[in-house]
Amino acid sequence: MGPGIAARLLTDRHHRRLAALARTDSHLVAHDLAAPTPQVAAALARAEVLLTCWGAPPLTDRVLAAAPRLRAVVHAAGSVKHHITEACWQRGIAVASAATANALPVAEYALAAILFANKRVLHAAHRYRTLRAPHDWQHELTGSGNCGRTVGVIGASRIGRRLMELLSPFDLRVLLHDPYVDAAEAARLGATAVPLDTLCADSDIVTVHAPQLPATRHMLGARELALMPDGATLINTARGSLVDEAALLAELLTGRLSAVLDVTDPELPPPDSPLYDLPNVLLTPHIAGSLGGELHRLADLALDELERYTRGLPFSDPVRPEGLGHSA
Repeated sequence: MGPGIAARLLTDRHHRRLAALARTDSHLVAHDLAAPTPQVAAALARAEVLLTCWGAPPLTDRVLAAAPRLRAVVHAAGSVKHHITEACWQRGIAVASAATANALPVAEYALAAILFANKRVLHAAHRYRTLRAPHDWQHELTGSGNCGRTVGVIGASRIGRRLMELLSPFDLRVLLHDPYVDAAEAARLGATAVPLDTLCADSDIVTVHAPQLPATRHMLGARELALMPDGATLINTARGSLVDEAALLAELLTGRLSAVLDVTDPELPPPDSPLYDLPNVLLTPHIAGSLGGELHRLADLALDELERYTRGLPFSDPVRPEGLGHSA
């Protein structure tokens, strides 16, 4: 995994559990497998399982040749596309990830953004700071609130599904667009399946939870954004490339739409980007996923999977190559 990540991911409790589950030096972390240190090379040659996280180097043919005993990879994060290569699948290596655990904080972030957006909290806070005087907020915020509003969820991913679970106690109508989900399954998730155009046109909130794929690049472009009703809010916690940012910026500059953006394209907007200063934009630095104490939940799930492996059981949430074409 990348430098510094293990120290945030693993507590003393995790180190003790690792030591009880496997013969390992849990403080030995490999950052570079293309030119490993002698200590890492020796460990790789003996390794049956790799515990990985963000920043893991690719497991290429050359790396796998140096790890003849490797049988499984347990990823203490979400997507494995950055380091699990075709060579891994050809070797028959079993792969698990903690994507389910990482989905929860993203869904919680989206839920908070939805509830705040429907209450027009960002608008009210900006206006309150500007006015600093008594004001008829009931009149100005007519039509706001979380009763009877419509939320459009794009993508029944792990995050999208967890978000729909979190939305279930609220008096909100949920629409879902996902080409892999039919009407019956959408209903089981508490949503109504609709085409993307219908979702955009009928939703007060549009929240994006689809994977980054060639087919999803700019899936929300000028035409789709123009369908969104005046005053609607776009929430993006997926990847910036799913939204045509130039088209979105044009809408935001008019004030017609609002946005909550945890991801952008590029990931760090240039210093002169209007996104930093627009009053109708809440811009955060890709923090919706696990951070702080939430990392420990990733480690817990990863070690649960490792324990299953040591007991000869299949992973509870395996990653399968056939599913990677339409997942993150």
